[in-house]
Amino acid sequence: MTATELAGVPGDPEGTAGALTPPPNRPPTPDGGLTGVQAAAAVAAGHANVLPNTSGRSVGQIVRANVLTRFNAILGAMLVLVLVSRSPGDGLFGFVLIINSLIGIVQEVRAKRKLDALAVLNAPKAHVVRDGAEHDVAVAAVVLDDLLVLRTGDQVPADGIMRRAEGLEVNESLLTGESEAIVKQPDDGVLSGSFVVAGSGTFQATRVGADAYANRLALAAKKFTLTRSELRSGIDTILRYITWAIAVVFPVLLLSQLRSSDSWEEALTATVAGIVGMVPEGLVLLTSIAFLLAAVQLARRKVLVQELPAVEVLARVDVVCLDKTGTLTSGEIVFAAAEPVGSTVDPEIIAAALGALADDPNANATLAALGTAHPPSAGWSRDGAVPFSSSRKWSAASFTGHGSWVIGAPEMVRPDAPAGDAVRARADELAASGRRTLLLARSDSPLAGVDLPVDVVPVALLTFDEEVRPDAADTLRYFTEQGVTLKVISGDNPRTVGAVARRVGLIAAEPFDARELPSDLAALADVLEQHQVFGRVTPQQKRSMVAALQSRGHVVAMTGDGVNDALALKDADIGIAMGSGAPATRAVAQLVLLDDRFSRLPNVVSEGRRVIGNIERVANLFLVKNVYATLLAVLVAVTGVPYPFLPRQLTIISSLTIGIPAFLLALAPNSQRYTPGFLGRVLRFAIPAGCVAALSVFLSYQLTRWAGYGVVDARTSATLTILIIGLWVVVLLARPFVLWKGVMVASMGLFFVLAFQSEKLRSFFRLEVLEPKALFNALAIGVGGAVVLDLTWRAAQRFVGTGRPDADAQA
Repeated sequence: MTATELAGVPGDPEGTAGALTPPPNRPPTPDGGLTGVQAAAAVAAGHANVLPNTSGRSVGQIVRANVLTRFNAILGAMLVLVLVSRSPGDGLFGFVLIINSLIGIVQEVRAKRKLDALAVLNAPKAHVVRDGAEHDVAVAAVVLDDLLVLRTGDQVPADGIMRRAEGLEVNESLLTGESEAIVKQPDDGVLSGSFVVAGSGTFQATRVGADAYANRLALAAKKFTLTRSELRSGIDTILRYITWAIAVVFPVLLLSQLRSSDSWEEALTATVAGIVGMVPEGLVLLTSIAFLLAAVQLARRKVLVQELPAVEVLARVDVVCLDKTGTLTSGEIVFAAAEPVGSTVDPEIIAAALGALADDPNANATLAALGTAHPPSAGWSRDGAVPFSSSRKWSAASFTGHGSWVIGAPEMVRPDAPAGDAVRARADELAASGRRTLLLARSDSPLAGVDLPVDVVPVALLTFDEEVRPDAADTLRYFTEQGVTLKVISGDNPRTVGAVARRVGLIAAEPFDARELPSDLAALADVLEQHQVFGRVTPQQKRSMVAALQSRGHVVAMTGDGVNDALALKDADIGIAMGSGAPATRAVAQLVLLDDRFSRLPNVVSEGRRVIGNIERVANLFLVKNVYATLLAVLVAVTGVPYPFLPRQLTIISSLTIGIPAFLLALAPNSQRYTPGFLGRVLRFAIPAGCVAALSVFLSYQLTRWAGYGVVDARTSATLTILIIGLWVVVLLARPFVLWKGVMVASMGLFFVLAFQSEKLRSFFRLEVLEPKALFNALAIGVGGAVVLDLTWRAAQRFVGTGRPDADAQA
């Protein structure tokens, strides 16, 4: 695609990509690049490549998000009504509102700073030519008209015009959706957000920062998708229903309290108590805090979380696709031997050819390994080259007077080799030993484009050793024990991949050759269900394999480090890149293992499971309260009696039976793998439990009134009853029970007893010392409600399942 063809690029509705050629009054940048003075002047003029912030919300956005919510608006309005009714003591929930918002702001800002600091450390660099020398600078330090160097694996940081290209191939799939690599020649346009898959070159930056193509289309690689959070979707649904319920209940409850109360102030206070009880003000906050704390915890373990909801998706992963090189192995390869085959080429010529091939400024890992063992060859002058690409799986170079030499996968270098070919058979034997095996071939024909030269003759089989990561076996064993299916996917020879898989303890069937994979998605899914190890997989096949697994309902994580993994990482539910991997791969991944340690993955998965399991558990706590508060409001409105609680009484009840236990339970260990259906499970527990609690409270309140006691005594009875039932809800949701959980529940009960013993606190919370008969009724109904709740929970667990998410969780 040339510069003049860029106008009207697919996905560019506003035509922002066109006219990339510099204006006539801007001459091409000299080969020595800009001077330091010119670069500084460009920065001063605002022509630096300062990118929009895509790493998260700004501090101002964080403050607004935690303060300006509809539920804060509801609680704020209720606080104003309480103050209007001249009962400031019943406005305690206002302090909870402020504290909750502050906690959310402080936690998110702290997490943002830590994550941003790690992101800066891990940010890709740009290679610029200034003052005649190449320098690595931050992407934001690139300026207009800078001369930039591109190499395989680099992500293009700005729009520009190619000035030099040597076998350069660029993948623009992140922008256009087209996965085919595009060959670039001098004067062709290059787009930010694309990445180099082969070759090298130099281009002049003509659009930077907000003017660059990718940023104008809001398709910068770090922000190409938003991870879907089932938890947040479910919670949003619940909160939406509660908002509608409040709109209906508020006027009815207010009219009822005006009829049954002695003054409008008392009626307004009672109405506020009913509405405040319906608002799950802490649920969204705890969800956000849980995500953020998980991200910070993972950051301490050298795992960069680029999208916070990705923490949740980790808990749902049931298939992990592993790339062999850089994941199971260290990615560092060492040349082992050259075994002459099929020709009578002198071993000294073979060694000289290997040294000449390795003498490449853009050498990949294979050529670098060759270069370590073979110094550059004198008298070999390179006059042409075809860079390695993961789709071709070979590279080539021609040398004056020495012909063309090709190095690559044996079956790709000689695709038409006859059945039973001795060279292919020997290559398979070497690959089966676990060594990476390539074929060195020669041709007298010149190189023509990116096609194989004709009449290639096999010269030698080259073997390389790869170091298996010492932690790979233990990591794979963890996934297997956790019920996660493993798929090893690699571009290498299937026999080599299979041998490495066996070395790390993966019990697998015979490795599958990806060249035999069907193109039909359903048929491909069938093959994937039957096999674990795949070799000779192309980048496009990796994407198809991810899609096929997802079509069967699997939640897929994909690991990788090479540029050929970027597309599959982009499409997977969770993309996990190695910190030392290609910049393009790191950019599209939701998680980056900064220290390249594969053993970090169990911590990552367990952290995700802990977060999602505990959020579901505390959601039950909040929803039980919302159900009984809503049902109580309806009962009170229908019967016309005063509301059973004051706002200040609900504050202490919520703190002891929901707020404090929820915070502690949200931090507890939990390793159970998440299954879909969060909303249904929560409602199956919360609705019955909330109904039992509401009926018990209403009965306790009414019995006390019918026995001739006043409203204060009746509200005290209701408070004792709901405290017992609320603490029993905590007991049910905290199972399996261990010492610290028992201490937590006992402490909550003890705190209430101590508060009740204090005359000042008892007076403040408008509680009364009950006579024995009223006390017995309140305690008996509370215990009876807890028993009914327990029996209901057990029956639901036996016949239809419950909302308790931690049946098998670790304590």
